[in-house]
Amino acid sequence: MHIGPIELPEKPLFLAPMEDVSDSPFRQICREKGADIVYTEFISSEALIRDSDIALHKMSYTESERPLGIQIFGGREEAMYGAAKVAENNNPDLVDINFGCPVYKVVNKGAGAACLKDLGMMERMAGTVVDAVESKPVTVKTRLGWDDSTIKIQEVALMLQKLGVKALTVHARTRAQKYKGEARWEWLKKLKNTPGLEIPIIGNGDVTTPELAKQMFEETGVDGVMIGRGAIGNPWIFEQTRHYLETGELLPEPTLQDRLELTAEQLRKSVAHQGERYGVIIMKKHYGQYLKGIRNGKKLRLELMKYDTMDPILEILLNYKEEEFFAVV
Repeated sequence: MHIGPIELPEKPLFLAPMEDVSDSPFRQICREKGADIVYTEFISSEALIRDSDIALHKMSYTESERPLGIQIFGGREEAMYGAAKVAENNNPDLVDINFGCPVYKVVNKGAGAACLKDLGMMERMAGTVVDAVESKPVTVKTRLGWDDSTIKIQEVALMLQKLGVKALTVHARTRAQKYKGEARWEWLKKLKNTPGLEIPIIGNGDVTTPELAKQMFEETGVDGVMIGRGAIGNPWIFEQTRHYLETGELLPEPTLQDRLELTAEQLRKSVAHQGERYGVIIMKKHYGQYLKGIRNGKKLRLELMKYDTMDPILEILLNYKEEEFFAVV
């Protein structure tokens, strides 16, 4: 599979852009665990053109994360043009447009999934970004439609292809669904069967296991699968899925030791990326997912949450003995 000059393996696996989750440390780990391409959190075009330190920091990355996409969103063409230029100058492998975020504060500004109510606006926005970005492929992530009455994803795909968009990711829900109900994979199959559609289609929605990834590939014919919530606290899903696609066999689940060591690794990366204070704070939201399902995991998480510096947390994680820990806590 190709996205412009980016060559990817057959049936590639993508890490979804997730606000407050897919920062550089998490992206690094997901690449180590087999994600074929990763994306930044979505970044406001208005913030980028104003040189916001937070927005610029969201674009920072390490070379180990490549291939990497920077995702931008916005409701004004001028801002999207300027933000696309800023993103391109940061030298990612591609620039991605978010036309799918369902959050009110985003759509209320005419951004994200709001464009699904006005395909003319989507066309102008996408065309603006394609015109701005001269040296990198431009891709799009969107949803099926605003609601059931506005599902025109086949028309959208052909329009984007004509503009020069090089790949399209579709979360198989409408904006009205948000993250509720089941993703409607049948629309991905319809999309792949659209006459004249040649750009790669990446499917997204409800892929939380290797078996479901394989099922999406087989049932819909998508070129790639994007994994979002299924990777939170479980970056192993990428290597597990790759192994399952290639062999039909499931790898063993990560052990408790695996989970503790990877949590420690992400904590180190988070502190290196954000500084100790904020790096430790950010990691607090990940402990629950990494330790989910283990015996007395909640108690361990609460103990880790007590600390504002890295060393005592690492001491617990790397020297943890369940029987000793719960004898004294």
